[in-house]
Amino acid sequence: MALPAFSHAQPKGATGVLVFADGTCIWGKGFGATGSAVGEVCFNTAMTGYQEVMTDPSYDSQIVTFTFPHIGNVGANEEDHESRGLGAVGCIVRQEVTPQSNFRAQQEFADWMTAHGKIGLSGIDTRALTRRIRMNGAPNAVIAHSPRGEFDMKALKQRAADWSGLEGLDLVPSVTRDGTEDWKGGHWQLGHGYTEGGTEKPHVVAIDYGAKDNIFRNLVKAGAKVTVVPARTTLEEIMALKPDGVFLSNGPGDPAATGEYAVPVIKGLLDADVPLFGICLGHQMLGLAAGAKTAKMFQGHRGANHPVQRVGSAWGASEGLVEITSMNHGFAVDVDTLPDGVEQTHVSLFDGTNCGISIKGKKAFGVQYHPEASPGPQDSFYLFEKFVGMLG
Repeated sequence: MALPAFSHAQPKGATGVLVFADGTCIWGKGFGATGSAVGEVCFNTAMTGYQEVMTDPSYDSQIVTFTFPHIGNVGANEEDHESRGLGAVGCIVRQEVTPQSNFRAQQEFADWMTAHGKIGLSGIDTRALTRRIRMNGAPNAVIAHSPRGEFDMKALKQRAADWSGLEGLDLVPSVTRDGTEDWKGGHWQLGHGYTEGGTEKPHVVAIDYGAKDNIFRNLVKAGAKVTVVPARTTLEEIMALKPDGVFLSNGPGDPAATGEYAVPVIKGLLDADVPLFGICLGHQMLGLAAGAKTAKMFQGHRGANHPVQRVGSAWGASEGLVEITSMNHGFAVDVDTLPDGVEQTHVSLFDGTNCGISIKGKKAFGVQYHPEASPGPQDSFYLFEKFVGMLG
């Protein structure tokens, strides 16, 4: 039940609470890790893949509201991780987490949440919460879980009120890799796990701003050898690896903040005519490097059912084709700031926001959505083939 900002009432049996920056409280039943965490509350409309969502580093400092009511029925397993346990700090669900009933499950979802330090809250009217986000924007809040139902409400409210929010925040340093890594895993096959890459060319250097692992698997599947480097790798260090192309990954936080050190490197790669492909945050920073601006969205796009249309001359006969895509972003490239020489290639059919760009005269393009899916449809794998195919 939602309570007014001045109320301190706690329903009997409540072991979890969501406290907004304005002091409003939503009570429920906690699960997963105990304690509290602060973040931006968003919602995700995907009907599958809750583990992949929770381990997507782009959700760092966010609390995910799942609009699909049945969470937990496929359990959790090691193969469905999209990162090293990074990602959302917590999640909110309608019903209590259901016991796993999938043959691939290795662990109950609630136990997995505990093991990875993520806080859950069940028994929440997720439709009402989603409507609140859609009408008022994504709020800052603290999610807390105490099995004994003991909370320092004054401290929780103060923590929620004091948090700065995502705008202006560079979160990449907390989710990027510590060192260079030769990526090995390819696409997944039931009963066999992930295949091994077997090529030495073309060589893609992938800059990790908080990447999902399935991106690297798709690059391997498309025929590339992949070397992953940390976010602050210098232009000289990247060029020393002799890349045939450079990939710019997804990641959390404000692209303008991360761009302070990432954009000069990307500009250097553009000047050197190195082929580039960016996804999500990488797409946004490619836009910044080309001279555009980014802006915080009112509620963001998060789900596995977002329609995107191909536009502009870059796609020739396929212009107008609609892809159903997986998305997770709270910032976007401002299409009105695209300079001459940068073409919009994809647009959201939900709200008309930019979902793709291509730089004329360069082998450089990016998309706002997630063509690697996981979870989500696989309509957009062609983008990995397009990128690898242009590397020669």
